[in-house]
Amino acid sequence: MNTKQLKWLSYATSFIMLMATLGGTVVTKTDAGLGCGKEWPLCNGTFVPAHTLSSLIEYSHRAVSGAAGMVALAAFIAFMIYRKERRDLRMYATLSLIFVIIQAGMGAFAVVFSQSSAIMALHFGFSLIAFASSVMLALGMRQEDKQQHLAPLPPAAPVTKGLRNWVWFATAYTYIVVYLGAYVSHTNSAGGCSGWPLCNGALIPELSGGVTIAFIHRLGAFLLFIVIGIVGHFAYRHNPYNKEIRSLGVWATVLVLIQILTGGFLVFNLYNPRMYIFASLAHIFVLATLFGVLCYMSVRTWQLSRSAVREERMTKHV
Repeated sequence: MNTKQLKWLSYATSFIMLMATLGGTVVTKTDAGLGCGKEWPLCNGTFVPAHTLSSLIEYSHRAVSGAAGMVALAAFIAFMIYRKERRDLRMYATLSLIFVIIQAGMGAFAVVFSQSSAIMALHFGFSLIAFASSVMLALGMRQEDKQQHLAPLPPAAPVTKGLRNWVWFATAYTYIVVYLGAYVSHTNSAGGCSGWPLCNGALIPELSGGVTIAFIHRLGAFLLFIVIGIVGHFAYRHNPYNKEIRSLGVWATVLVLIQILTGGFLVFNLYNPRMYIFASLAHIFVLATLFGVLCYMSVRTWQLSRSAVREERMTKHV
């Protein structure tokens, strides 16, 4: 396969992974998880689901998740064969395949055997890692395709270990906030905080039950905005000769701002079923994109910080 074909395969993998992630959100928000009963892979004893909304939603999600597994396998095989020299791309393809299998297995296990909210929140986290890995694969192939059609570019300017560490921290912390958000959904605690940005009309509400869970998630999201804002500042202001890192920093900052706004939109539509589904999908879409950008930025800052170390060593020897 040539570069363009691999690029479009990576795009297809990322798109289908996104559809699987969004499909899981629809299943959760519509309480359609048992639309096929406690059976897997059958749906209420048959391969063709009954014509009920919950069974169609659950079965459609299973079909898309199966397609995600197949395309992840195809990408894994293709990159192992045709990109043996690109360790990073092979790693992204491997992670996509591993985590889509894990999240599919957890989904099947959750249908047959009821799972706690904490485990179900982890299921969403694994699906997000699978999607983020596919995004990194697509961005990596996009960069390679661009380089083949342009004149040879000078090596990218190195970055400091400080920026690298901040990006790594922001990425890990984003995953924690994601987990808290998924836990809010699976414990039906979204209504714990009415109103936005205040929680039940107070800066710090009376904490109990679902209010505590929802408030901790909001506090985590606010701190996430600060953390990524710092990352965006240092990426843009301190890397004037690295267009890629500056762009990633700007995108991360813009996405986390949109993420917070979609969270507010979600709260305002808690009791509007149609708009609530739309708001939930928008919230998850922005979140998944943000996490994918941060994961890719984590890899690039690691690679470029190593370049900085090599340059420093060469300078000392000279």
